[in-house]
Amino acid sequence: MADPITVFDRDILKLRRDRAATRAQDYNFLFAETAERLADRLDDTTRTFPMAVDLGCHSGELGQIIGTRGGIETLYQSDISTGYARNAQANNGKPTLVADEEFLPFAEGSLDLILSNLSLHWVNDLPGMLLQARRALKPDGLLLACMLGGNTLRDLREALMAAEAEEEGGVSPRVSPFVDVKDAGALLQRSGFALPVVDADDITIDYPDALKLMRDLSGMGESNLIAKRSKKFTKRSTLARAAAIYHERHAREDGRIHAKFQVIYLTAWAPDDSQPKPLRRGSGQVSLVDFLGDDSSGKST
Repeated sequence: MADPITVFDRDILKLRRDRAATRAQDYNFLFAETAERLADRLDDTTRTFPMAVDLGCHSGELGQIIGTRGGIETLYQSDISTGYARNAQANNGKPTLVADEEFLPFAEGSLDLILSNLSLHWVNDLPGMLLQARRALKPDGLLLACMLGGNTLRDLREALMAAEAEEEGGVSPRVSPFVDVKDAGALLQRSGFALPVVDADDITIDYPDALKLMRDLSGMGESNLIAKRSKKFTKRSTLARAAAIYHERHAREDGRIHAKFQVIYLTAWAPDDSQPKPLRRGSGQVSLVDFLGDDSSGKST
C-alpha cells in the first residue's frame, strides 16, 4: 500500500483547481448540489454558529447558498487554489484566503463551525486534518462536511482499467482510496470528536456518453490525483475504448449512461461537558427481564 501521507499529489491538485477556476461556471453543478444538501443539514441544528469557515470552498458555492443560516455572522472561505479563492470572494463577497486543508491556519478554539463541501477526499492525512479541525473548534463547535466515497464512479473506473489493459498492455493506479461510511465514523472518533454521525447518499447524473463524463471531471479538477499514477497522457484510443466499454456494459435503451457519485456526510461536535453522555455501565434501573417479560420456558413473551 502507498504511504497514507503521500497518496495524492497536492501540487497537481492546486494546478488543476486553478485551471478549473477559469471555467467554473460550466462545471460546478455537483458542488452546487452538495452545497444545497449541506445547508439543509445545517437547518436541522438548533445551535447558532457566529464564526465559521468553509474549507476547500471552490468558487464559493456553499457561501452563496448558506447565507446567515445557522446564525453565521462571519464565514471565512479558504481553498488551496488561488483561482478558486478569487472566484469565491468575487461571487459572494465573503472574506477569503488561500490555505491548504492539510495545514489549517486557525487558532485553537477560534471557530464555531467548520464546513467543507467535496474537498476532503483529496486530503492525504485525513486523521491529522480532522484532529486540526477539532482543535480549531470551540467546545461544542460543529464539523459539517461532505466528501466523495469509495463507490463513486465505479463503472467508469472499471471501464478505464479494462481499456488501458487492452490498448496499453497494462494498468496504472486509478482507484483512489476514498473512505467508506464505517471508516469515516471511526476516523471522527479517533480524532477526538463527540457524537459523530456519518451517512451517505448517491447523486446520479445523466450523460450522453462516457467521454462527456470524463470532460466534466477534468473541468471540475476531479480527475486522477494518485501520486503513483502514470505520468504519461492517456492515449485517445484508450479513452475512446473506455467510453465504448462503458456503453456496452451500462448504456440504457436510449444510448445514454448514468454516472453515480457517492457522497459521504460527516457531522460531529467538539467535546463539551454540556453534551449528553452514555450512562455508566451497570447503572440501569430497569431489568430487561421485567421489561420484556419471562415465562417458565425461559422465552420472552
